[in-house]
Order: sequence, then C-alpha cells, then structure tokens
Amino acid sequence: MATIYRILGRGDWEAFRASGSFRGTAHDVRDGFIHFSAEHQVAGTAAKHYANQQDLVLLHVDTERLAQAELKWERSRGGELFPHLYGALPLGAVARVEAFP
Repeated sequence: MATIYRILGRGDWEAFRASGSFRGTAHDVRDGFIHFSAEHQVAGTAAKHYANQQDLVLLHVDTERLAQAELKWERSRGGELFPHLYGALPLGAVARVEAFP
C-alpha cells in the first residue's frame, strides 16, 4: 500500500466524512487538483500552509483505493515532486485519520 497525506481542518474533515467525497478546499479548486504530501513532506507543508492553525487532522490515503481519480506526481516547492489528485477523493481511500497538532 502506497500512502499519501493530507492535512485538513476538522470542519473540512467532518464535511468530507458526511458527504463521502472530497473535492478539495478553495485552494485546491483554484489550482485544479487536490494537494497531498509524501510522508517526508508533511512537516514542510504544515509549516508553510497551516502554521498557527488548530484543530487539524492528518489523513493517510491509500493510493490503491483512489478509484477513478488520477494521481500525478508533479514538481512544486523547490522542484520537489508532490502528489496531486485530479478528481474527487473518495472516503474509502482514507486508511487512517489522526489529530495533527
């Protein structure tokens, strides 16, 4: 199982859980894909985009369960490859959720 990670506010997570599908935050919609991180990128993503935010969760997403959505690894921050999901994230692809301090 390959895993990618997504930080979300608890409210966004609750809405995702209730609907069964996640199409992204306003930032994702603007960029045309859902932003994810590899495990070694999570801390940098948190520092850059979620500093001083509270009540966050970290989604562990099983890439083998992404259904019809297309996952692409594309260059971003500093030329590093990041996972970007083109399409909705199905709830069934979330393998684990944990509080993210």
